[in-house]
Amino acid sequence: MNQEFLQNLKNQAISTIIETKSEDELEQLRIEYLGRNGKITQLIKDIPTLSEEKRKIMGGLINENKKIIEDALVSQKNNLQRQSGNQEKDWFDFTVPGIKPKIGNLHLISLTIKEISEIFARIGFNKVSYPEIEWDWYSFEGLNMPQNHPARDEWETFFIENLSHPKYGNAVLTPHTSSGQLREMEKVKKTLSTDRQVPIRMLNIGKCYRRQIDASHAPMFYQFEGLVIDRDINITHLKGTLDYFVKQYFGLKRETRIRPFHFQFTEPSFEIDVTCIVCGGKGCSVCKEGWMELGGAGMVHPNVLENGGIDSLKYRGFAFGWGVERLLMMKYKIDDIRLLFNNDLRFLKQF
Repeated sequence: MNQEFLQNLKNQAISTIIETKSEDELEQLRIEYLGRNGKITQLIKDIPTLSEEKRKIMGGLINENKKIIEDALVSQKNNLQRQSGNQEKDWFDFTVPGIKPKIGNLHLISLTIKEISEIFARIGFNKVSYPEIEWDWYSFEGLNMPQNHPARDEWETFFIENLSHPKYGNAVLTPHTSSGQLREMEKVKKTLSTDRQVPIRMLNIGKCYRRQIDASHAPMFYQFEGLVIDRDINITHLKGTLDYFVKQYFGLKRETRIRPFHFQFTEPSFEIDVTCIVCGGKGCSVCKEGWMELGGAGMVHPNVLENGGIDSLKYRGFAFGWGVERLLMMKYKIDDIRLLFNNDLRFLKQF
């Protein structure tokens, strides 16, 4: 057995296969060359008798030629079937509608962000976007958080090594969208005179980062921040805005309430509750007393206004910041935030 013999055997097989006129003859050729006692099969059985060096060379060549013969048999069989007018395998109805390819859909988080944006756009909020990598001053100092505030601890915040600003401090992965408040105020200050400032209606939606992970927290999550600044803004404007959003997002039967709380960047500050999505406010094992906590809000602290370049004696405002995932988990009764990031299509296709 040598390469020349193998080459001649392959050529002989291909030539005979091409000239075959029936599928029965083709089957006989398959048995002759590739059957249990076929010519190619016999060569394979003889490989162990060759020297080690020749065994490697001939083994590869035999397999290569075997594949060529197999392909020739399949090709000729298809040709014979087409020539015989086999309607069952060859006929095609061009009038039958095609099979549409599967089209994906937006992720549940993206759908929620889109819905939130549309709701606030209807009442004049302007959607903006600010950096995910932020300076300490915008994330903490400018928001009235002193250096010893717990939120600035390394166990709460992702700090970026070897990156700092002489004026604004260290770089961090932004822990909340509230940093957008200061940047929005600065933008207004730069584009307008100090005597007349256009009212701010800001909606900032973006990724935030905190060192937390469990069934209700993730190290990366989405948050949306609302900010309104104008003359004579008061708590009733805040309450009315929150009522409008809750009814638009959760349904007209949902109600809100505000409870006194403490945030460094608002004064007074509130926690916002919504009537339970499960029981409708009657009280159940989920909510206990009929209310579920939605998020924080409050009147913008005068120090924050001044840090943003806004005259706190002329202007007032309110702000709120809530987690996008928390909102949709309440609406769709999802009990583990990690389901949103596992990319399991069985879960995601439900939305």
